[in-house]
Amino acid sequence: MAAPLAILLSTYNGERFLAEQLDSLLRQTRRDFLIVARDDGSSDGSRALLEGHAGRNPRQFHLLADDGARLGARGSFARLLEHALDLDPAYLMFCDQDDIWHEDKIERQMALMERTEAGETAIPVLVHSDLEVVSAANRSIAPSFAAYQGLDTARNGFIDLAMSNLVTGCTALFNAALAKRALPIPPEAIMHDWWLALTASAFGRLAFSGDATVRYRQHGANTIGASRHVPARLTRPGHWRRLLTAEANPHLLEVGRQARAFLTRNHTALSPARRRGLRLCSLLCLRPGLPQRVVFHLLRNRRIR
Repeated sequence: MAAPLAILLSTYNGERFLAEQLDSLLRQTRRDFLIVARDDGSSDGSRALLEGHAGRNPRQFHLLADDGARLGARGSFARLLEHALDLDPAYLMFCDQDDIWHEDKIERQMALMERTEAGETAIPVLVHSDLEVVSAANRSIAPSFAAYQGLDTARNGFIDLAMSNLVTGCTALFNAALAKRALPIPPEAIMHDWWLALTASAFGRLAFSGDATVRYRQHGANTIGASRHVPARLTRPGHWRRLLTAEANPHLLEVGRQARAFLTRNHTALSPARRRGLRLCSLLCLRPGLPQRVVFHLLRNRRIR
């Protein structure tokens, strides 16, 4: 019998694209899944859409009660994750409200999960994939999100991931062992998928497939979204001014706080090299901007696995 799978879906004012996403889930070639959904306080018809699909497909849906709370993406997915574990799934996936899944997404990613776990289901494992970037009208913008963003998927060591997340949550499939190891997701976590990626890298296995499994829709209201990568050039106007500015980079401040929280939570379980790397990473909380950027460039040139 196939292992149970929970697809975690959080919605917020997503009525425009939600029905198309739900239909793509219900067209999956592998059907042994339960959609565990929560609406994050929408003011549009998102909750009604969820209830309508659940009413027509009761065996495929589990809706959390409407608590009226607005938790944001990280908080809503964290609550979904905690709730879903009570349903005792063996595997879990994150799902965004505005994308379109390829019909064989679950089938292909479960095959990768089985190869990566190699029967060792007690080891925390996360697998993820590339995406195709599409417009609001579902027209192709780029066949590879990784190439479009300029992501170096080979820079996947633990400290590399502490500095920059390579896991797009809507492509993530992970086992229950990872979910239990990562919870609770702290407020210092920048995003739920990033925290799980760090946990998998530190204590288990992380695997990437270069095949796109999701049509990643860009519509101007994405929580994160995609933008074409423009390589930095030392001769570009303003480069040195930005480098030497007295203002600290707000994102790097968040990266530093997240690294500090991960170190505090897992200090005794991490190797000495990883502890040192996270201590350096936590220095990204430094102000002003120049020492913060010095620490960033030191870390980017280190090789701590």
